[in-house]
Amino acid sequence: MKTIAVILTVFNRKKKTLDCLDGLFIQSIPSDIHIDVFMVDDGSTDGTSEAVAGRFPEVNVIRGSGDLFWNRGMHLAWTVALKKQEFDYYLWLNDDTYLKKDALKKLLKTSYDFKDKSIIVGTTCALDDHNKITYGGRSRKKGLLIPKQSPQECDYFNGNIVLIPFYVHKIVGLNDPIFRHALGDFDYGLRAKAEGVKMYIAPEILGKCDLHHELATWCNPKKSFLKRWKAFRSPLGNNPEEFYKFEKRHKGFGIALFHYITNHVRLVAPYLWN
Repeated sequence: MKTIAVILTVFNRKKKTLDCLDGLFIQSIPSDIHIDVFMVDDGSTDGTSEAVAGRFPEVNVIRGSGDLFWNRGMHLAWTVALKKQEFDYYLWLNDDTYLKKDALKKLLKTSYDFKDKSIIVGTTCALDDHNKITYGGRSRKKGLLIPKQSPQECDYFNGNIVLIPFYVHKIVGLNDPIFRHALGDFDYGLRAKAEGVKMYIAPEILGKCDLHHELATWCNPKKSFLKRWKAFRSPLGNNPEEFYKFEKRHKGFGIALFHYITNHVRLVAPYLWN
């Protein structure tokens, strides 16, 4: 029996969360695969936890403090899963991502091909446009990669659909809670690469998830300075100190300092950027 701990963080997206879990529990997987779901609800007020418990009583619902956000919520879910047992795989899943019915089977097949020693990333497309790739594996040179009929190596990834074998977890550990919301997925991939762990995107598109199209508030010239400042300092905004730590870790002090300064300039004078 192979075991998979599915970990996700949710907040006030009840319908999307339920649809996401529907897609997970109808996966066509071999009978010797057991799935255990660990879901952090970080302070939802729309009844997400109650709805999940009612429809999917097998899901381990973990109540968050309301200030965890995505990355720290994922860290908590992973920590709780590890306290229960050591799983063969850990699957990161975003609650606004809808898996294709054979997604998990293809992730596992790709992992088997690399002897369960590599991170396997699933690619998503837009909800209404199969040809528009939205999230997945990324190359430092080419950016977001388009899946082909065979696996492709990548340098880092978005955390929407990511299969992490136990072997990789023992080398890289957990996602770093120094990051509250964003950057934890990029950081994990780059840390894994630094440790010699390979990452591959699985063949074909495995799910659907729309991009967030709006220009970020912190650099939107149509917003007031006060609104830009609040967004800039918010965990959902630029997070200048966290972004600095991320870049210093992976790109060096010079680039990190340069972007720390220019991001503050952009906050003050966003009209200087197109």
